Amino acid sequence: MLEAQMKAPDFSLLDNNGNPVRLSDFTGRKVVLYFYPKDNTPGCTRQACAFAASYEQFKALDVVVIGISKDSVASHLKFAQKYDLPYILLSDPELQAIQAYGVWQEKKLYGKVSMGVVRTTYIINEQGIIEKVMPKVKPDTNAAEILAYLAGEQ
Repeated sequence: MLEAQMKAPDFSLLDNNGNPVRLSDFTGRKVVLYFYPKDNTPGCTRQACAFAASYEQFKALDVVVIGISKDSVASHLKFAQKYDLPYILLSDPELQAIQAYGVWQEKKLYGKVSMGVVRTTYIINEQGIIEKVMPKVKPDTNAAEILAYLAGEQ
């Protein structure tokens, strides 16, 4: 996993409308980059909806919110439409960004070991440097914790 003060790896992935998006497109703006396991699962849906509910606060701070999973563009489009998600969702089926950011890890569920995305959030500053790493975040509180951090409360 990457650490604070490291240069955030650039990537080019397709958004839920099939348009290419690069992290470097947002140089000069702060970016909240959150990795999540799968569209339409309970935890991921709660996390996505919490970001949507807080979206105006992120916008007021000129912060870009980007969610990344290995789901397809079509899956992201349905997910975004179903829950009215106003921010960018990027599809990473080849694990390009997921591996570059070190969030593809061994997971254990009910004693079964498998590889998957560990729910992690990165806050990247205006110069493309990782400002804060939030590993193994809780879906329900992730957006609020980031807003508290951005407000200087953490």
